[in-house]
Amino acid sequence: MPVTRFGLQIPLFTYPGVPDNQLFERVAAIAKTGEESGFDSIWVMDHFYQLPMLGSADEPMLESYTLLGALAARTSTARLGTMVTGVTYRNPALLAKIVTTLDVISAGRAILGIGAAWNDVEHKGYGFDFPSTRERMDRLEEALRICRAMFTEESPSFSGSHYRIVDALNVPRPVTPGGPPILIGGSGEKRTLRLVAEYGDASNLFGDVPTIRHKLAVLARHCEDVGRDPAEITNTKLATLVIAPTAKEAERKAAFVLDHFGRDEEAFRATAIAGEPDRVVEQVQEYLDAGLDGLLFNLPDAQDLDIVRLAGETLSRLA
Repeated sequence: MPVTRFGLQIPLFTYPGVPDNQLFERVAAIAKTGEESGFDSIWVMDHFYQLPMLGSADEPMLESYTLLGALAARTSTARLGTMVTGVTYRNPALLAKIVTTLDVISAGRAILGIGAAWNDVEHKGYGFDFPSTRERMDRLEEALRICRAMFTEESPSFSGSHYRIVDALNVPRPVTPGGPPILIGGSGEKRTLRLVAEYGDASNLFGDVPTIRHKLAVLARHCEDVGRDPAEITNTKLATLVIAPTAKEAERKAAFVLDHFGRDEEAFRATAIAGEPDRVVEQVQEYLDAGLDGLLFNLPDAQDLDIVRLAGETLSRLA
């Protein structure tokens, strides 16, 4: 079974007319509507400031794992994960404990999404070290080894260049057999996709259809090198989804997204999915035909629960 087929990412917490003391209720309603309409996973970003491509840094941003724990109590079937945890933000053993706790709270629905981290502004603001790309990738590999060990072994030990554990206990154990699946975010061909081949249950890639085909071919070669069946890995892509009942309305909304969020039109058109339901199905099918197992979507207007419902029901035609 794939880790996910169609996921709903919730990256925005700026909802006009919704005060802070009602913010979680709106997020929970979005997640619950998504689950009920056909999304099989719910994702939030692991960031502390809103990202430049989505808004200003001082817009609301909720801490990811606190939020996922609360959403676990409001949902019942959808898997829950971050898109994706920055390896520099938490000690890997603590991260394994956090994700295991989420797995227990959700009765086996946790996913560990993890990557090398990239937002230097957050690191500076919160006082986290922001080492070189090479060191962050080294840290990511050590973190993957530690998390996998803590999910599967009773009291593992590990000593690396950056992290260590000594007879580390992780009780209660994960509910998911073998531990929560690990999704590795990023498309770097030399190291990231190699780590996916060695340690990942899933990947999250970036790019248009030709780029996705290329990245999957690179991943397949890495799998061959390490003696792994590529079919064991769920491959996904994160995309913006602009959907409306009619093509005219969808085009109007796409133009608003481009203007409001300051997107580059060529890049947006190449990687986003926009249109009425039939057109959305066609575009998603192109990615599935290219070899993806699933797609994850953020909706710029997710505060409109009718749109969340329309998106989930539309994607369910391809489930």
